[in-house]
Amino acid sequence: MNSPSKAWDGEQVRKWLERRFEAAKLDQAAADRRGYDAQDEYDKAAAEEWVCRVLKTADSTNEQAAFAGHIKELVGQEEYPATGIYDDARFHRHVRGHLRKLAKMTKANEGFEKTLRYQ
Repeated sequence: MNSPSKAWDGEQVRKWLERRFEAAKLDQAAADRRGYDAQDEYDKAAAEEWVCRVLKTADSTNEQAAFAGHIKELVGQEEYPATGIYDDARFHRHVRGHLRKLAKMTKANEGFEKTLRYQ
């Protein structure tokens, strides 16, 4: 069960991160236009953008174990520096949620082929 049935594809992971990065920016803009009622959605999209921005440029995407280690390191951080968000605690909670989602995807080596905007 520990060995994945398909080989790790670092290029696919980077492509997925880039697509999610772009989708998160669009989601932020949409939430920003909706105003006060969408502040949580804005922070959630900002968190996803932050996670994707940090991970898409990392060399660790080439190897599954290194990528998992990098995600684990990020989860262990106390704070995630960002500007323009509405609620720091909510933003940090969403960042950790996205990192946990990515950790599960990395461990199972599944989900990176889904590159559509809405997932």
